[in-house]
Amino acid sequence: MAVRKFKPTTPGQRHKVIGVFKREDLVGVDENGKNIVRKSTANAPEKSLTVGKRSTGGRNSSGHLSTRYRGGGHKRKLRLIDFKRNLDGVPAIVKSIEYDPNRSARIALLYYSDGSKAYIIAPNGLEVGQTVISGPDAAPEVGNTLPLAKIPVGTLIHCIELRPGQGASMARSAGTFAQLTSREGDYAIIKLPSGEIRKVLLACRATVGVVGNSDHALESSGKAGRSRWLGRRPHNRGVVMNPVDHPMGGGEGRQSGGHPRSRTGLYAKGLKTRSPKKASSKYIIERRKK
Repeated sequence: MAVRKFKPTTPGQRHKVIGVFKREDLVGVDENGKNIVRKSTANAPEKSLTVGKRSTGGRNSSGHLSTRYRGGGHKRKLRLIDFKRNLDGVPAIVKSIEYDPNRSARIALLYYSDGSKAYIIAPNGLEVGQTVISGPDAAPEVGNTLPLAKIPVGTLIHCIELRPGQGASMARSAGTFAQLTSREGDYAIIKLPSGEIRKVLLACRATVGVVGNSDHALESSGKAGRSRWLGRRPHNRGVVMNPVDHPMGGGEGRQSGGHPRSRTGLYAKGLKTRSPKKASSKYIIERRKK
């Protein structure tokens, strides 16, 4: 996946950098000199694996505004992603690599040999026509899901479970990966994308490989309108508000606003937000890099 820069023909194009999502791949040339093109993506998502997504506009069930600066945006459909990968021993063929508006990574449509279909997060190197499989007997190859007990030490992994059978919850966004560094008793020692090193039960599953679309980090919207398409409304700073609206508001002229803090008064820099009594702290060997 490459990125595309634009000529500064308009102010919005000047800083615009977007990912190129090709709908066809050139495989080669046949005997007659014609290009062999393989369809790598679908124009529409699999209907049986999509549901409607309602836009809240930042309102709660009572209709009151609970989250500011949200609203508008393009209509979306939710793709049902299989984060559990619990159909063991059944091979699946990658039918297409598709765009998902609800996440930064691409998704892959799998056709299982028993007739079922599923979406998964598409890792780097996964190609249309490739076969993937899950289960304890699966080979540690890109796209395969298996328990941490069966994955070789040093392997790059993604879509990691925190509890057996719960489904993947870590290392799911574009370009991210974790590394299985060692094993200790009933636990695997994993270095997460944040730099945190923690223990995870060996019975938990993970998928081999790195999440695709790593060029997502290079993208730049280029204009405020693109944020509106994503459902984000203009966000005004606390220092320009009145004291009644924000702790950093008020003052004559352009005042500094005091110590950086949130609208509710919590310090924005340096304050520890993790509960010291959290039960999972015993599994964390080394905290993330500050």
